Amino acid sequence: MRRKKIYEGKAKILYEGPERNTLVQYFKDDATAFNNKKKAVIEGKGVLNNRISEFLLSQLNDIGIETHLIKRLNMREQLIKNCEILPIEFVVRNIAAGSLSTRLGIAEGTMLKRPIIEYYYKNDDLDDPLVTEEHIEVNGWASTLEIAQASETAFRINDFLIGLFRGVGIKLVDFKLEFGRVWNTDESRVILADEISPDTCRLWDTKDEKKLDKDRFRKGLGGLVEAYTEVAKRLGIMPEGSNIMEIKSGISKTIKLKKK
Repeated sequence: MRRKKIYEGKAKILYEGPERNTLVQYFKDDATAFNNKKKAVIEGKGVLNNRISEFLLSQLNDIGIETHLIKRLNMREQLIKNCEILPIEFVVRNIAAGSLSTRLGIAEGTMLKRPIIEYYYKNDDLDDPLVTEEHIEVNGWASTLEIAQASETAFRINDFLIGLFRGVGIKLVDFKLEFGRVWNTDESRVILADEISPDTCRLWDTKDEKKLDKDRFRKGLGGLVEAYTEVAKRLGIMPEGSNIMEIKSGISKTIKLKKK
């Protein structure tokens, strides 16, 4: 049966869900960088992001941080709560890298005195500009309370993920979060949406600072699927020698992951 497509982004497609207020989120193999200026299709990336994000969001649900995740449906899809996405990216930074290093002249790898949060307006035509809380409020993108709630949740998520990744030999450099409104009659609350994966995090090996994230694509380093696979294996969700089922046009084929 043909499903109704609700939205298609750079890395995911949203379809109408089987029940009221649900959606099906499909992870694509498309890799993009620099606001879609650099593009490629990397087989297996969507499968890995689906699996990693499901694991991390499930962990957050278990500790009382509400997310849009209901359950993983298959190798590429999740059943999620339908929510109204705030047009803001919440970026939590622990170590200087990326645009922070470029903008402020801070050497990449410099540990920040404390975690900080930055807000970016989700608008590809404007290259997702950095904005302040005042910009968000006066433009009606989110209320003061929503910003405060989402920011507090972002720092809680950071505390949890730092420990989780440190336990498997990975530094959490920075990461992007998105939040959405869910409604209960006339009242709404903000919950974590989108994904948490190597596409949305900077992850470095603690021993040699090898990049295990989308910077491998941004910087042309290669080995993106291998790096994402390493993250999945360290998290214990993809044992050595396991397979990824690549689903395309309703036909499944197996991609045997290379062993390091």
